[in-house]
Amino acid sequence: MLIRRPSDIDPEEITPRDHCLRRREFIAGAAALGLGSVLGATIDGRAARAAPLQAIKSPLSTSDEPLTPLKDVTNYNNYYEFGTDKDDPAKNAHTLNIKPWTVKIDGLVAKPADYDLDDLIKPAQLEERIYRMRCVEGWSMVIPWVGVPLAEILKRIEPQGSAKYVALETLVRPAEMPGQRGLFQPLPWPYVEGLRLDEAMHPLTILAVGLYGETLPNQNGAPMRLVVPWKYGFKGIKSIVRISLTDKQPPTTWNMANPREYGFYSNVNPGVDHPRWSQATERRIGESGLFAKRRPTLLFNGYAEQVASLYAGMDLQANY
Repeated sequence: MLIRRPSDIDPEEITPRDHCLRRREFIAGAAALGLGSVLGATIDGRAARAAPLQAIKSPLSTSDEPLTPLKDVTNYNNYYEFGTDKDDPAKNAHTLNIKPWTVKIDGLVAKPADYDLDDLIKPAQLEERIYRMRCVEGWSMVIPWVGVPLAEILKRIEPQGSAKYVALETLVRPAEMPGQRGLFQPLPWPYVEGLRLDEAMHPLTILAVGLYGETLPNQNGAPMRLVVPWKYGFKGIKSIVRISLTDKQPPTTWNMANPREYGFYSNVNPGVDHPRWSQATERRIGESGLFAKRRPTLLFNGYAEQVASLYAGMDLQANY
């Protein structure tokens, strides 16, 4: 059984809180000494302005595995708006201004509007969820996210009866996102993603605004990103500026870029190989680097008990 209560989690698996507190004390002391300009970009890959978040420990926290080290979570990222190398986002994302932040919600909803993020997500709603995450390239992490169930947001805006899908869109701001500049772009902008409405309403699906108990670093998708733990990581659209409900399956960036390799559903399935590599095994980031022992990939990333019913009767080889 993968779902565990917080009291079941071995304390040795969680980074001690005093480590984070000492880091913030160090930043504060450095600022007093006039070193803010040196430290201001990132510490362990995080924006120095990261603030602690108060969150309820969710009983939906998952995994009996150690957490991925914070330095790896914040320095090994896919976020092409800031560059295509894994370390580009940590180096470049400090240029992004995330205050203020507005999210347009429209389409088949009773309450369409431009919502300020602070009104959309209240501090009292925040939960900490420890989720296993799997990237299509064959690497994985275990991350303590802080966020709210997407279902809570959708219930507030009241989907119409004809709504079947949720479409999401990322920010386009080339002046602050260097990966969006230049003649030859790796992907079409804006980055777009989508879920079926029942997937979006599933209790495991969250909008994350933090990780490791602090506000989300820019390179990890600040100020708000999608987290769907049974799908490959590229479904976790970052820096969301629009949520639309529709009756038609929405386009998704990687499916448009290469439909042969990336399907709409993108559920973790070890039985469906990527055309250029096997998906049967994975390596955990933070475990001996590139020489980490590979482990078997789990169907639905280990969440089959919770989500397999969403796909009953579907051909999971065709609907990848």
